[in-house]
Amino acid sequence: MSVVHIIDVESGNLQSLINAIEHLGFKAYLVKKSDDPELANASKIILPGVGNFGHFLDNLFSRGFEKPIREFIASGKPIMGVCVGLQALFNTSEESPQSLGFNYINFDLSKFGANEKPVPEIGWNSCTPDSDSFFGLDPYKRYYFVHSYAAILTPQSEKVLIANNWKYAKAKYGTEEFIAAVNKDNIFATQFHPEKSGLAGLHVIENFLKQQHPVTTYSKQQMETLSNDYSNFGLTRRIIACLDVRTNNRGDLVVTKGDQYDVREKSQENDVRNLGKPVELAQKYYEQGADEVTFLNITSFRDCPLKDTPMLEVLRLAAKTVFVPLTVGGGIKDIVDVDGTKIPALEVASLYFRSGADKVSIGTDSVYAAEKYYELGGRGDGTSPIETISKAYGAQAVVISVDPKRVYVDGPQDTKNKTFQSKFPNEKGQTWCWYACTIKGGRETKDIGVWELTKACEALGAGEVLLNCIDKDGSNTGYDLELLDHAKDAVKIPVIASSGAGNPGHFEEAFTNTRADACLGAGMFHRGEYTVNDVKEHLLKKGLKVRMDRG
Repeated sequence: MSVVHIIDVESGNLQSLINAIEHLGFKAYLVKKSDDPELANASKIILPGVGNFGHFLDNLFSRGFEKPIREFIASGKPIMGVCVGLQALFNTSEESPQSLGFNYINFDLSKFGANEKPVPEIGWNSCTPDSDSFFGLDPYKRYYFVHSYAAILTPQSEKVLIANNWKYAKAKYGTEEFIAAVNKDNIFATQFHPEKSGLAGLHVIENFLKQQHPVTTYSKQQMETLSNDYSNFGLTRRIIACLDVRTNNRGDLVVTKGDQYDVREKSQENDVRNLGKPVELAQKYYEQGADEVTFLNITSFRDCPLKDTPMLEVLRLAAKTVFVPLTVGGGIKDIVDVDGTKIPALEVASLYFRSGADKVSIGTDSVYAAEKYYELGGRGDGTSPIETISKAYGAQAVVISVDPKRVYVDGPQDTKNKTFQSKFPNEKGQTWCWYACTIKGGRETKDIGVWELTKACEALGAGEVLLNCIDKDGSNTGYDLELLDHAKDAVKIPVIASSGAGNPGHFEEAFTNTRADACLGAGMFHRGEYTVNDVKEHLLKKGLKVRMDRG
């Protein structure tokens, strides 16, 4: 069995890359030390990185990997960079200007302009290669991108690429074109994550490992269909399947769903509603075409060591066959383990990343972090889970999960929080309202609004908002559209609509009537009323572009 060597400097989720390689019939070997004898014998190397450019490059160079990687490239043997592994080929990045890359491509990376679009770019975009000999990179497939910084293309930078014989594939986010992939001789690198890009991404990895360049052709009808692309800054509309996971009365781990966070059956046993097993359902939704799968751990697992937390095993198993992004939430905080050991949130998150998670979702602790942010006069102190995790893994790895309730008031003078005038008065005729954030699974309400919370968390380093709504949870009446616009007015980072979806029309409504960046569904999928593909077919008929590749 052919061995693929992966450079490991503890930058992000490598487990999914290992799983993809093994799924394709190869063996993966992690190279953790630059003096590992295995490195000298490697026939193929993958250089993956996630998050901060400086964190990755500084770790790579300080651990002595620069010289062996340069020697490997000079030998002519195949090497592939993924995400920050592509960015490492450039001079430096606006993200970390003091940190240097390998300088194989002589220009710098810069941050996307956020005037017209959310940053980070999170979602499924297309690529246009300048050659049909490009490891099967398909201009009519969608690949998963998650990044804030990119090799933005200008006439000058394109001249640099052409003059130095680099083949490259372009992608477009809003009005900005950037490098999606590069290839020169034995070097191949992608800004997107092929290991998280479903079957299309697996195809790219397989072609690299086998060093083959298949050419794909399309019919006239297919070309015409693709030319009618409804653009969302270049991205498809993301559909996320969400699984609330907890233990039932017998200690079994199940997927559940409730009404306003009440997940117990109204029966004598009062047991947790059981809608299936988490790994099996994740696989099912991947095969239906889910763009992401989110696990929300709503059981604390207080009586087991962190390293044996059942959610880690759920992630390990799901990541073996689910090749789209996985998010996990619940318990991502500074904790005291059962043996009394204090474990920081960064280490907790790292365990989940190493098990197969791509993003972690922070709930209650995001409220605490926002409160401290305002207490300190609008700054962080560097200790919150949001700050520590985003510093190491990048903003795109940190999602804040917000659980708000609508609160009506007579006017803006009645609260310190940002209010707006609703189109839907309450029974008292009040129209002014704000959204109070809750903690501990909705059991405790805090005097901080969604507007204030999301703005603070964005400033602290969060890259995405999972916007739940206690009032809508389990209602099947559609998302709270006013809440979505309220949050989108507050932040530039992507916002995921959650709570209330009962049919495909509710997804369409959120995408067309608000600026939601993604929509999440749960109960309607678990109960079998609709599939993920049903939602996508509906959106496609309404002119909304979606990724139709299925796992």
